Amino acid sequence: MTTNDSLRLAELLKTPICKMDGEELAFLITSITSGAQNQLPINQPKTEEHIVYGIAGIAQIFGCSIPTASRIKKSGIINDAVTQVGRKIVVNADKALELAKQNKSNFNIA
Repeated sequence: MTTNDSLRLAELLKTPICKMDGEELAFLITSITSGAQNQLPINQPKTEEHIVYGIAGIAQIFGCSIPTASRIKKSGIINDAVTQVGRKIVVNADKALELAKQNKSNFNIA
């Protein structure tokens, strides 16, 4: 595929199909099916983070009571997953579970 064709393909990918004529649509379809899409950067959808809020969110993640969730937060085991500004607590649930798994031996919250 030439540079001209690459530029044309990039331009057509930004054009609504209803504004294309038959020749442009045929070029777009043949270019994509022939493997030309591998040369263009495709925006990968961002994986969604599972976010919970507050001590109640921590309790939900670990399936424990509110007082135990408070002790988990105070222990510092999940500090890298917690963001706190004032009283607002935001927790990345996936990262908190990963940190708890890594520190399994230190996870005796009594």
